[in-house]
Amino acid sequence: MPVAFRLPETGWGGGVVGTTTFSFAKDTVRNKPSQISFGATYTQKKQILFFVPFNVFYDNNRYYFNGDNGWFKYNFNYYGIGEDRVPEEKFDVTFPRIRLLAARLVAPRTYLGLRYQYESYKVTGTVEDGELATGRIAGSDFSRTSSLGPSILRDSRDQVFYPRRGMFGELYVLPTSRIFGADRNFTRIYLDVANYFSLHERVVLATNYTASAIFGDDIPFSQLSFLGGPKKMRGIYEGFFRDRNALLGQAELRWEVWKFIGLTGFGSLGFLGNENDGIRFNKPKYTYGGGLRITAQKKNHLNIRLDYGLSPYAEGNFYITIGEAF
Repeated sequence: MPVAFRLPETGWGGGVVGTTTFSFAKDTVRNKPSQISFGATYTQKKQILFFVPFNVFYDNNRYYFNGDNGWFKYNFNYYGIGEDRVPEEKFDVTFPRIRLLAARLVAPRTYLGLRYQYESYKVTGTVEDGELATGRIAGSDFSRTSSLGPSILRDSRDQVFYPRRGMFGELYVLPTSRIFGADRNFTRIYLDVANYFSLHERVVLATNYTASAIFGDDIPFSQLSFLGGPKKMRGIYEGFFRDRNALLGQAELRWEVWKFIGLTGFGSLGFLGNENDGIRFNKPKYTYGGGLRITAQKKNHLNIRLDYGLSPYAEGNFYITIGEAF
């Protein structure tokens, strides 16, 4: 089917997307719904996106497979690293992305698995006399990351697309190494936990906490921990803040107002840090905003999401996409 969306990173975009939601007929218990999608889109900023994301629950939820794969001809904005801000620099990049997780149930609602990530990041254009053009920033021309490491995941949500109670969390350790085909060595430790509380039959409080830390030398700027984007700190551009370490907490109140219409209010608080100071709690960053939800698929409560995010650092940002932020 045709699709349209709008993000600060893309402007308006459109294209063709196909998706299927299914369960395996031989499973004897109520399986979580699996979903495989594919798409090709073009944006107002002349970006090209090919993507194949999937979530598959198999054998009575005993196995879980997740992927976020694609090829992108893109452009981003760069604003500096840490607390050192630079004027907005647009840069062009092409890259394939592979993100895979294969996990098996090892305890009730708990999975243990392996996560693999690959990205070949080629910067094809920078702003003349900008910080990236100087070549002083690691990865400002090219970087190749290939990572393999363990993951532990817990999923007690009552639903996948619109949880009303339960939690979903993952902790993984990803060494990037020349052994796996990367062009440098470093390690990322990442934690992402979302909790859902039913305050009323029509009101849900959702909270999300993430922590990211990177250890090693010569880390490409594209692989640094960051704040911002359509899911992690709406209201500022994706990667507006980036450093070795990042800590983020966000909350959203979701109210099903009438039939297929819902409203939300959200806020985020984030911190950055590096190898010298860990996390700089004395320099917080925050965003806030509200949104409208329109239910596109009633069976699984899959919503069209329209959000407007605000912050002290930039003009407000408008988002139109499918699915909740977390």
